Amino acid sequence: MKLKAVIIDDEHYARQELKFLLDEFEEIEVIAECSNAFEGIKIINKFKPDIIFLDVQMPGIDGFDMLKLIDDEKIPYVVFVSAYDEYAIKAFEEDALDYVLKPVEKERLSKTIEKIRGALIQGSKPHYNMGKLSKIPCSIKNVIKLVDVDEIQYVKSDITGVHIVTEEREYFTDLTLKTIEQKTDLFRCHKQYLINLDKIDEILLQENGSAIIITHNKFRVSVSRRYFKVLKEVLGI
Repeated sequence: MKLKAVIIDDEHYARQELKFLLDEFEEIEVIAECSNAFEGIKIINKFKPDIIFLDVQMPGIDGFDMLKLIDDEKIPYVVFVSAYDEYAIKAFEEDALDYVLKPVEKERLSKTIEKIRGALIQGSKPHYNMGKLSKIPCSIKNVIKLVDVDEIQYVKSDITGVHIVTEEREYFTDLTLKTIEQKTDLFRCHKQYLINLDKIDEILLQENGSAIIITHNKFRVSVSRRYFKVLKEVLGI
């Protein structure tokens, strides 16, 4: 079975050159190419590739920050590709599978493929030492906005997707509710909601043991009985 690979690089020529080399390896199938981190996140969530070849320096969000945005259950093996060797130490500190310098040579790429084979034989799962998110990438028509986590009132999930709610407006994000929960300090208060604890103004108790949070901006957010017990412990009430 072929390994599904995705190339993420803002340079068109670099993507084409790497794809040309990867096509010579029978066990690798390049299923997509992306020019930025936002496209990369969408492709990873949709196709769940086995490995990504990720450029370090990209506009908006660089390769290191992009890893923070991937759901832990969907994260693939990562090979960083860069024209600069100065990021290599950081890449290996964060447990990247490999770090390849541009221009990529076939002989060097062969060693990378061997590392991939070795990781698969050992059955090791990709894991990266990434920190918390400080910003969430959100979509507004054809514009990507990076929303500060501190500005978020709450996050909700419905049939249309995941939505970030701030004081000013509501945004759509391609990140899953689970990823945002794992990689920020936002609190899970309901299967469909995350709340910013710093934005809580009041908590209205309900007869069935659940509750409703009123935020500073008077948004109403449901709290299920299951999560209300934990919320009381966190808030010390």
